[in-house]
Amino acid sequence: MKIKAFLSSLAIAALAFTSCSTPQNIQYFQDMSDNASIKLPDVNAITLQPMDQISIIVNSRDPELSALFNLPYYTRRIGETQSLTASNAVSSTSSQNISGYTVDSNGNIDFPVLGSIHVAGMKREQVAAYIKEKIIESRQVKDPVVTVEYMNLGVSVLGEVARPGRYKIDRDQFTIFDAIGIAGDLTINGNRQNVTIIRHNGDSDDYYHIDLTRGYQVYSSPAYYIKQGDVVYVTPNDKRQRESTVNGNNLRSSSFWISLASLLTSVAVLIFK
Repeated sequence: MKIKAFLSSLAIAALAFTSCSTPQNIQYFQDMSDNASIKLPDVNAITLQPMDQISIIVNSRDPELSALFNLPYYTRRIGETQSLTASNAVSSTSSQNISGYTVDSNGNIDFPVLGSIHVAGMKREQVAAYIKEKIIESRQVKDPVVTVEYMNLGVSVLGEVARPGRYKIDRDQFTIFDAIGIAGDLTINGNRQNVTIIRHNGDSDDYYHIDLTRGYQVYSSPAYYIKQGDVVYVTPNDKRQRESTVNGNNLRSSSFWISLASLLTSVAVLIFK
């Protein structure tokens, strides 16, 4: 009877074990209390690097003069390619492709009329202000409005997210939450405590690890603001890793303990009935 009682207790314990095995680290910001306040990191806007592509549009009250500083737009139709100036491309209803500037290996772009301009290391607003100043100095346009937009800047989000892929960076302050959100958030099998950001830095790569369950750590991380070319990788949790192995239902599996307890109970009943 004592053996039967022991084995029955073992079965109950196994069931209790499985009921407590649900992952607890699902919620973000577990260390943040109600009405908590945290200082955001200093704004770390994106700066241009070689091979980045940008569009630069100059407008003014005199479209003909401002067109001198603009690359042409192109509309593509079946069997033809039509060139449009920046001044009249806005009114076109056709699908348009904007010509852009690629930052060369020396950090320069070749801008109409002004020639070579060094933009590497500059923020988008700095490029716009610099070009506006140079156009005014040229005395050709008195009231230029310069707009700079990113064209090929992106971040890759991989691993345990709903929609892995490469996504466009469309603003200067693009955070780790923007990257995760645009990829559809982490799956239930994503390890919230181990999100890795890989950032290319010259001849090497820098690795940053973020624990999304700890809000203070997230906001203090150098990788809180995403840079162009970053790779965000969400590692799978233990459950997902076990499922990916041939013997996934092993000693750490809840079904294993249930089966073992059931087997021992059956054997005991047969022996001691």
